[in-house]
Amino acid sequence: MSEERATDGAEEVTAEGAEGAVVEGHVVEGPGAGEPVVEACAAGEPVAWGSAAGEAVAEGCVAREPGVEGRRKAARVVLLDGRDRVLLMHGFDPEDPSLTWWFTPGGGLEGDEAWERAARRELAEETGITDIELGPVLWQRHCSFFFDGRVWDQEEWYYLARTDQEAAWTGGATDLERRSVTGLRWWTCEELLMTRETVYPTKLAELVHALLDEGPPSTPVLLETERA
Repeated sequence: MSEERATDGAEEVTAEGAEGAVVEGHVVEGPGAGEPVVEACAAGEPVAWGSAAGEAVAEGCVAREPGVEGRRKAARVVLLDGRDRVLLMHGFDPEDPSLTWWFTPGGGLEGDEAWERAARRELAEETGITDIELGPVLWQRHCSFFFDGRVWDQEEWYYLARTDQEAAWTGGATDLERRSVTGLRWWTCEELLMTRETVYPTKLAELVHALLDEGPPSTPVLLETERA
């Protein structure tokens, strides 16, 4: 599992000398677990772990927000058709169906599955599309969000892909997908720029506009960390 700054999820700490930005109420996991990491600190304030955080914090411990599970890896697909429309899925929170949004196809890696393989598999499972030209990784981001009753902490890679196939919501391959996705549709860049509906990742319209105007970036663009 990759690590992030403590404000974004987790950071390795040592018993002396190391510093990190921590958020009020973070806890230590591993040796010495269970003790608050400087309860009175301001959010994002640098704190010396070896002193202010307590001598019991041993090397290799991890500071993590309460309730955040291990970082999940997810491969996502920015799928374009012959008219440069992008395919998005319509989802909602099973615990609050009034919360809805649009998002790119894709999902979590299984075991030691490669990122590209996961992107192809998830796309096929969700849309039935298997005939694609898979391109480079466009963007990478870390996001943390509350969904289906728990916090998800996720690293995402967004692959460019093109297809001439038609898409259809397959009903999903998992119980969670069946409980949280209502369908899918193709969007033009203009429609994305005009919509007031929630779309993830944030600023997808601007990202797609730049992609169509300038082509794929030479190296993946790191998007801002998102929390929802």
